[in-house]
Amino acid sequence: MVKKMEVIGLSDFPMVRPGDDLGELIVKVAKKNGVELESGDIIVVSQKVVSKAENRIINLEDVVPSKEALFLAEIARKDPSLVQLILDESEEIIKVLKGHIIARTKHGIVCANAGIDRSNVAGSESIVTLLPEDPDESARVIRERIEELTGKRIAVVITDTYGRPLRRGQVNVAIGVSGLKPFRDYRGLYDLFGYRLRVKRITVADEIAAAAELVMGNGAEGVPVAIVRGANVELGEGSAKEINMPENRWFFK
Repeated sequence: MVKKMEVIGLSDFPMVRPGDDLGELIVKVAKKNGVELESGDIIVVSQKVVSKAENRIINLEDVVPSKEALFLAEIARKDPSLVQLILDESEEIIKVLKGHIIARTKHGIVCANAGIDRSNVAGSESIVTLLPEDPDESARVIRERIEELTGKRIAVVITDTYGRPLRRGQVNVAIGVSGLKPFRDYRGLYDLFGYRLRVKRITVADEIAAAAELVMGNGAEGVPVAIVRGANVELGEGSAKEINMPENRWFFK
């Protein structure tokens, strides 16, 4: 039996503004693209449009940096107002050096600049987006709205693009999940030759996010939403927080 998976990018998506109903927008744009949503579809949504809809937009000119922000900004050679936002959005600052601030966000995500970003926001150095306050909850709201409008059982994954330890470049990963179990667990199962697997636990939520990025892009593509169809995943309750590595297993720190 041939196995296949389809990734469909939704083009002609309107500019998202604070207060927009993302679930309704996704259903409308899917129809405009000639795509009928099906049960089992995974709707992948860029963090940027979620943050815009939730009004997680800040003008750096309105931020007053603290003494700590001024101190760290001097080390990192970054805008002190940006550094203040990083502090505000972080549970812990992991590393500061020239050009880089690595933080653990209040969501438990370890990333550069606490996920604060200027790209695809307003074309201005002073306007940035923060991560959604609760990406899992944001995913749940979008999922339930789409299910209400379509009658289909779907899952939602909210994504952002991060680097990885000891690997060059960045990859789209899941920061919010609803209706999808984020792992496929092979532990206790056997391989082709009868070897009992002990550690293999695949983060399918991140794999879905990475696959969707191939049609969504990170530049001027204007495709903030993709539909992943036919993926070998299990629908059900899940949280992106499960993906965050506990600190006692930070072997590369």
